[in-house]
Amino acid sequence: MSAPVRAAAVAAGHDEADDGAGAGSRRWAFGLSMLLFVATAAFIVLTFDQHGLSNDEEVQHVYGRLLVDFYASGLSDLRAFEYKNLYLYGGLFDLVAALIERSGVVGSSGPGVWEMRHLLSAGFGLLGLAGAWLLARRLAGEWAALAALVVLLVTGAWSGAMFTHTKDVPFATAMVWALYYIVRVAPSLPRPARGDVIGLGIALGCAFGLRIGAVFAVFYLGMAVLAAAAWREGESAGARAAVFGRSIIALLPAALIAFVLMGLFWPWAVMSAGNLWKAMTTFSHFSFLLHTILAGKVMPNGEVPGIYLLAYLLVRLPEIFLLGLALAAIGGLRALPMLASPAGRRAALPWLPVVLAALFPIAYTLLAAPPLYNGIRHFTFLLPPLAVLSGAGLYSAWQRAARWPRGRWAALAGSVLLVAGHVVMLARLHPYEYVAYNGFVGGLRGTTDRWEQDYWADSLRDAAEQLNAFVAREGHPDKTYTVAVCAESLQGSVWLDPRLVVTRDWWIADFFLSPTHMDCHTAVKGQIIGTVEREGVTLAVVKDRRMLVGEERRPR
Repeated sequence: MSAPVRAAAVAAGHDEADDGAGAGSRRWAFGLSMLLFVATAAFIVLTFDQHGLSNDEEVQHVYGRLLVDFYASGLSDLRAFEYKNLYLYGGLFDLVAALIERSGVVGSSGPGVWEMRHLLSAGFGLLGLAGAWLLARRLAGEWAALAALVVLLVTGAWSGAMFTHTKDVPFATAMVWALYYIVRVAPSLPRPARGDVIGLGIALGCAFGLRIGAVFAVFYLGMAVLAAAAWREGESAGARAAVFGRSIIALLPAALIAFVLMGLFWPWAVMSAGNLWKAMTTFSHFSFLLHTILAGKVMPNGEVPGIYLLAYLLVRLPEIFLLGLALAAIGGLRALPMLASPAGRRAALPWLPVVLAALFPIAYTLLAAPPLYNGIRHFTFLLPPLAVLSGAGLYSAWQRAARWPRGRWAALAGSVLLVAGHVVMLARLHPYEYVAYNGFVGGLRGTTDRWEQDYWADSLRDAAEQLNAFVAREGHPDKTYTVAVCAESLQGSVWLDPRLVVTRDWWIADFFLSPTHMDCHTAVKGQIIGTVEREGVTLAVVKDRRMLVGEERRPR
């Protein structure tokens, strides 16, 4: 291996020594990764039915049902494209969920259909973990892949969100698989393997079948194709242009597959030539009356500063994740001089789309300051490529530290302790792992009135079950009560006893269920008879309002 290629590979975390004598070590890493995948699958199966509904879940599922009706009617029932603004999204996940429901596997009412959605979403999350692991494995080897898998698993914004973020996690999964195939395709241009082209087309089609944000992946692909042609050694400008043209032609089957799948999962997108552009421009300026909070400052979602996403990444990613990213940045800077040589550029080419996938969306939000809310939810697709870089950074640092054995093992012990601390924290938050924050803000305890908490109102399920138990203890089985819910009505009614009827008239409500997010629990008065707490932070409350009279019952 030439010196420039070896230096670039070492900077990337894939030393040639790891390719020979380390076969046994790599088998250990592979075995540990497989063990983690099995444990994660078991965790999903054992806990998927412990979550409440998210705010968007009802309308998403209705959209899926309407898409099923569209196809069942022979494409004549167009209600799906008139339902709220859901037509602006692809329906892959919701269509699959609705088809499962229509098959009779689960009932169309009660908790079963929602728990099915959570299991399906978690399945996508597991596929996303696999995509990140395969990507890191291809770029930097078995141990870097294991490290990437670990940092993503201990990130509550992924391992907790994958049950209820049924738009964000499936999209992120499709994006990381698209990125994986871009990395496979780029070095082989202009003659990519047929299987890689097909895989790329499927991944891109699924991504577009979920969100227009898949255009990011097209950008990464375009830059990789351009670099693959421009960085060819010893060829004229004309020859490089010819390589670029042949590469585009070779990838046309992927574009065709992606277009067909996009049309299948998002039929509105192909009904008019301008619909894709309409969706893209709509979401770049998409704002409505919703408030978010950043470091203690409450603001409308359309007025967030450009640093919003970056700030949330810095406080939500676990410390071990951020450490890996810092080490990756150092390694990347060390590798920059290698780009001066053709061999170094060849070694760097597979990394280009991953670095773009991790950094370009952040740069976009810093410069454009688009409307955002719910922390990093809309950019969950950043987590897998960031985890790949973090894993590579951790492993690269481990390799470079070989000359200091004692320090090396001390650093490893410290990293293991960090990971163990993250696991313990997530266990304490269960099943609300998605609200996890790192120690830089004091964990969840430090987020009160400063950062987004249970924005999906996942804790309302627990609150509803507490109210069920409270009413049962009173011993009036024939009496009915009204309940106000500071969320979508279905988020309470699915879990409530039939005697407890959700009402939109908060004035008359006997009881009140609310998450504490954005102080919604202060909207009405009442005696607190139940709380949902984690790490000393109250996530939801149950109030009894039956003793209130007159103006005391007025909502604020």
